[in-house]
Amino acid sequence: MPHKGRLSVEEKIKAVESYQSGEMGKAAIVSRYGIGLTTLRDWLRLYEARGAQGLMPANKWRKYTPELKRQAVNEYLSGSLSQADICLKYDISQRSMLRVWIKLYNSHGDFKQPNSGGAIYMAKGRDTTLEERVDIVSWCIANNKDYGKTIEQYGVSYQQIYAWVRKYEKDGPEGLIDRRGNRKDETSMNEVERLQAQLKLKEAENYRLQMENDLLKKLEALERGCD
Repeated sequence: MPHKGRLSVEEKIKAVESYQSGEMGKAAIVSRYGIGLTTLRDWLRLYEARGAQGLMPANKWRKYTPELKRQAVNEYLSGSLSQADICLKYDISQRSMLRVWIKLYNSHGDFKQPNSGGAIYMAKGRDTTLEERVDIVSWCIANNKDYGKTIEQYGVSYQQIYAWVRKYEKDGPEGLIDRRGNRKDETSMNEVERLQAQLKLKEAENYRLQMENDLLKKLEALERGCD
């Protein structure tokens, strides 16, 4: 049965080592632990680069020098390595961060600007309506919880998005209600609002699952061809 809930560091390590030892294939691990294929690939890359330490929660975002950013982008644009390979070579924690550097480079931005490239995760929070939060969480889920892309798309902070997704997963659409202070307009959802939110979020989940299922089918076909 697929694992439900957030995985511990020990479970992540077990998943990675099961693949490395040949005990389980990627498709089986994705199904067993209820994770996305992209997530597993990131775990494998982080484990290869840093060992078990790479799978532990980061206490703070790593700082990258302008020279490293420029070198990583140039090497990727030369076509010699994939984004995943670049992240592995330069120990870049998020592929979305590399994509931000590439976008900055292509728009003739300056890597010497404070926090350039990593700034996407330092974006400030902003006030949002309940409808906006439903849209943001739906978009994030549909895009395989790519927080970097969601930040770019909606201009909210990483902390906000992460908290909203967790609250939705725990309490459903009601978890997205802001109950701070005297926000009387958000003390509850009427039945129509609740059904609309549930439908939008369920459509996002179904879309993500369909994308993952399509990838799994392709992966299983490749693994059968290697037997």
